[in-house]
Amino acid sequence: MIFGNVNDLESSFAWLPKPLKVAVEHLKQTDFVALPVGNYDLQGKDIYVQVFDMTTKPFAETRAEVHRQYIDVQFLCTGAEKIGVASETGNNKVAEDLLEPRDLLFYSGMENESMLTMTPGSFAVFFPTDVHRPGVAFDQPMTVRKVVIKVRVS
Repeated sequence: MIFGNVNDLESSFAWLPKPLKVAVEHLKQTDFVALPVGNYDLQGKDIYVQVFDMTTKPFAETRAEVHRQYIDVQFLCTGAEKIGVASETGNNKVAEDLLEPRDLLFYSGMENESMLTMTPGSFAVFFPTDVHRPGVAFDQPMTVRKVVIKVRVS
């Protein structure tokens, strides 16, 4: 997992592999608040962008998830959100397996979960070994504008 702010790209994240650098630089260069909600190809299905508005929820109403085919680069445009994160241990109980149709596996919980606080400009990179729980309310539920850039692992 990588956590940072798009304003620190040049000083702190020059070492990123090229596909992740493409994704994170796109976050800095694009006005996602003005962009309509939807999906956009950045490099075909190897790197694509999802722009959406969502309402954060209390912790108990969110689910831990993991992806196997894509790396998630999650970016917060407006509002505040918490994201739970932990390394995959192999001990998490599967709640719903959508790997085949959607590259998405939900767990009923996760071991050793820590919380990240996302504010506008924050980004987090979640690899297939990173279980994450997005959409957790910061203080109370609120509508946020969020971007997820999917980067194919291969």
